[in-house]
Amino acid sequence: MGARETALNALIACRMEQGWSNAVLKKYIRRDALDARDAALATRLCYGVVQNRGKLDFYLAQLLKGSLKKLHPAVRDILHLGLYQIYELDKIPDSAAVNESVRLARKYGPAGCDKLVNGVLRNAVRTKGVLKEPTSYEDKYSHPAELVALLKTALPKGTLESVLKADNEAPDTVIQVNTLKTDMGSLVKRLEAEGVQSRPHCWMENCLVLSGTGSLEQLPSFREGFYYVQDPASRLSVLCAELKPGMAVLDCCAAPGGKSFAAAMAMGGQGSITSCDVHAHKIPLIESGAARLGISNLKAQLQDASVFVPNWEEHFDAVIVDAPCSGLGIIRKKPDIRYRDLKETETLPELQKQILWNQARYVKKGGILMYSTCTLLPRENEDVVHAFLKAHPEFILEKLPLPEEFPGNETGYLTLLPGRHDTDGFFISRMRRKS
Repeated sequence: MGARETALNALIACRMEQGWSNAVLKKYIRRDALDARDAALATRLCYGVVQNRGKLDFYLAQLLKGSLKKLHPAVRDILHLGLYQIYELDKIPDSAAVNESVRLARKYGPAGCDKLVNGVLRNAVRTKGVLKEPTSYEDKYSHPAELVALLKTALPKGTLESVLKADNEAPDTVIQVNTLKTDMGSLVKRLEAEGVQSRPHCWMENCLVLSGTGSLEQLPSFREGFYYVQDPASRLSVLCAELKPGMAVLDCCAAPGGKSFAAAMAMGGQGSITSCDVHAHKIPLIESGAARLGISNLKAQLQDASVFVPNWEEHFDAVIVDAPCSGLGIIRKKPDIRYRDLKETETLPELQKQILWNQARYVKKGGILMYSTCTLLPRENEDVVHAFLKAHPEFILEKLPLPEEFPGNETGYLTLLPGRHDTDGFFISRMRRKS
C-alpha cells in the first residue's frame, strides 16, 4: 500500500470516526508499514488536504459539471488528494496525481466514479493557472467564516492573515536538548552521524530545528533520551517560572509531559516535580517519557486539576497550569481544530477559572503561579487572568523574564503568534503569591 492510499484511508477514517488527523494518520502509517519517504508523503498529503479543504472545494466547484454537495464523500476525498498534488506540490508529476487518483477511485468509490475523477483531474491539469483564485480568507486559507470572524476580533490589528497563512504551513520539527544527559554541541554531532540535519532555534537556547529526520522514534539518539520534542512556546512558559534546583513544583495538566521535562532540566534534576493529569491512560506516557530522559525527580499521578487536595495546600514553590483550551494556537499541528464547533469552546473559561482558582491554593507564600494555554482568544487568556487577580488580591502579576527577542513586555503576560514568533500560538502569564 502506497502513501496516497494510506493518506486516503486516514482522511476517510477522520471523516467517519471524527478522529484527529495526527493520531489517525500515525496509526495508518504504522499499519501500512510505510518507509520514511512514503510516511513523509502520506503526512504531507493528509495534512495538506485537511489544511486546504476550503480552497480545494473552491477549485472543485469550478471543475465539476454537477453539484459539489452531491459528490460521494470518498470521491470528494480522492479529488481533494488529486487536486492538492496538482495545485500545491511541484515535485509530483501531474500524470502520477491523476493516474493514482483514478486507481483509488476504482478501489474506494462507487462503480463508474473513476471516469468522473479522471475527467475532473485532467481538466484541472489543463486549466492550471486559469481558474479563478480564491480571494476571501475563508476560501484562500480554508478557515470557516465563523472562526475567521472570531480571530479577527481576538488578534492584534494587522496579524490575522499572517496567522491564517501560518496555520497552513508545515511546522518545523523542534527538539529540546536534554541537558541532564548531553549538551547542544554534542547532540548536533550525534544527530549528524545519524543523518539528521539541525540548526539552532532563532531565540530559544538548547533548542534545535531538525530536517531529514524520518521517524524520530527510530533514531538511537531519541531512544537513549538525549532530547524530547516540544515547541519553544511551551518551553518558554516553563522557563518564565525561573525554577531553581531543590524547588517543589506541581504541573497540574501535564500530559504528555513536556512542561514537566522542561522543569526537571531547569532544576538540574534536583527538587521534586509532581506531574498530574485527569486521564489515566496518559500517566504512563509521562512516566515512560521521564524514564527515557533519565528524569528521577518526577512523580506522575492521576489527579483532576479542579479537585482540591488538602495535603497540597501552600506546599509548592511553583505551580504550572497549562489549562485545557480551544487549541486555536496549534492549528498548524492539528489542522482539524479549525472545523470544530466553536460553541463547544464557549464554556472553557469557566473550567479554566475553576482549575486556576483551585491550583492557586497550592502555591506557597512568595511562590509562583504560571497560567498558559495554546489558544489565541482573550476570553481564555487575559480575561481569565484578570478575573483571577480580581478575586485573589493575594496574587500579583509579575513581568515575564523573556529572551531579548521580546523587548518591552511589562504586562506579566504574552501571546505568541504563529507567523510572528516562529512558534505555536501560545499564551503565558506569571503571577506571584505575596509573602
